[in-house]
Amino acid sequence: MSVSLNETLISAETVKQHASRESCWIIVHGKVYDVTNFLDEHPGGSKIILKYAGRDATEAYEPIHPPDAITTNLPTSKHLGAIDPATIVAVVKEVSEEEKRRQALLATRPPLDEIVNLHDFEAVARVVLPEKAWAYYSSASDDEITIRENRLAFQRVWFRPRVLRNVAHVDWSTTILGQKSSLPVYISATALGKLGHPDGELNLTRAAGKHGVIQMIATLASCSFDEIIDAGVPGQPFFVQLYVNRDREITKRYVQHAEKRGVKGLFITVDAPQLGRREKDMRLKLIGDTSGAKVQEGQKDVPKDQGVARAISAFIDPSLCWDDIPWFRSITKMPIILKGISTAEDALLAYESGVQGIVLSNHGGRQLDTARSALEILVEVTEALKKRGTTRPFDVFVDGGVRRASDVLKALALGAKAVGVGRAFLYAFCAYGQPGVEKAIQIFRDELEMNMRLLGVRTLSELRPEMVDARALNVHTGAVPEDNLFRTTYQPLALAKFRDSRL
Repeated sequence: MSVSLNETLISAETVKQHASRESCWIIVHGKVYDVTNFLDEHPGGSKIILKYAGRDATEAYEPIHPPDAITTNLPTSKHLGAIDPATIVAVVKEVSEEEKRRQALLATRPPLDEIVNLHDFEAVARVVLPEKAWAYYSSASDDEITIRENRLAFQRVWFRPRVLRNVAHVDWSTTILGQKSSLPVYISATALGKLGHPDGELNLTRAAGKHGVIQMIATLASCSFDEIIDAGVPGQPFFVQLYVNRDREITKRYVQHAEKRGVKGLFITVDAPQLGRREKDMRLKLIGDTSGAKVQEGQKDVPKDQGVARAISAFIDPSLCWDDIPWFRSITKMPIILKGISTAEDALLAYESGVQGIVLSNHGGRQLDTARSALEILVEVTEALKKRGTTRPFDVFVDGGVRRASDVLKALALGAKAVGVGRAFLYAFCAYGQPGVEKAIQIFRDELEMNMRLLGVRTLSELRPEMVDARALNVHTGAVPEDNLFRTTYQPLALAKFRDSRL
């Protein structure tokens, strides 16, 4: 903890005296804040703040908030000063049995050299992650049909490989929005990385910089935007994902700051006017927060069954619409990509609006359940854009369910410029940190080399729609060999449980 020479020092005893709804102070990263007036504005409700009233909230704050979240959202008049180090009583925190078990599992996880595919990372992460973190990362909306469809769609597309082509040398490098990439894959935005690893999204940044892959920075990353940018190597390209804030001035500052820091693309999420019901996350929140502080008794609060996602997303503006696109074009020169397009009709509207591209996405199955996969949407979007005719660059990306290089090549053959991968990289660093992300990148390289040779293409530009048979893509029932790796890692939904195990 660093303390400025001119900074007011506040004793721990003084902070303890402000532990009520009427006067609520907390400590975060060695600084004292008066959050009394912010209690009812906190997206996760006042209950979680009051639980730490009058004491250090850093441990609970850090995994769910970027380091600068409190300083950005709280008026400077409520920044009271630094905690006086001399008044802090050292507390030896007892390690819970759950954490001891988790550490033992981490110590006995498979060596990284035994990881041979991206499904392996998910299997390890499921075992070693804290229960709430796994519930948040793995959850999808309602009956979780779409998250399964995202994966299964790739199995309904079949290759039509060409032979007797000189494939001694194959090249899978490309450019994405004008930026060089060693893979036709970018790291898609996923939130709250520190729930799964102390370094959070910095694992992605360091691995991406080392291996020439582009990272998309999430609005809801656990690490701050500048912390992520500063961790990159010189010249490392980044994209940024944006949830649009109800306060457009906050959005404008964020976008323009990103552009000033050299970000190369703005991906505006357009499929989340309200978050989907993610029941795994909701159920863990309900079970885990039954005991609160004394000051919480009798208070009204955000329903406790809404989960982590609800706690971090209340700022998102549900009024975002097509009429706002000209405003975004007026505040930045970055290429603008609309993330979350699900139909050919909206793809054409996006082109007419003047943006530079779209991501066909259903938010990893976390929004509208039974929405179609991005791969299925891609076929109709490609046909619609071809029929309309385009006179300027307009890139189409897809994400959701990608676990193999063969998935990537199918998407590119059907017209995608590149593919976003989120959960697979997330699970890689949750299980193994930065080396896990580097191994995941290497797995993509190895699989791309093999699949391109077997498909008969030397460069990505040689991929053609006729190299795949997508006729069964929109048939949602059929005799397709089961994907046993995915089935093994997928955790089915569960019903409500009785508290008493005897019942």
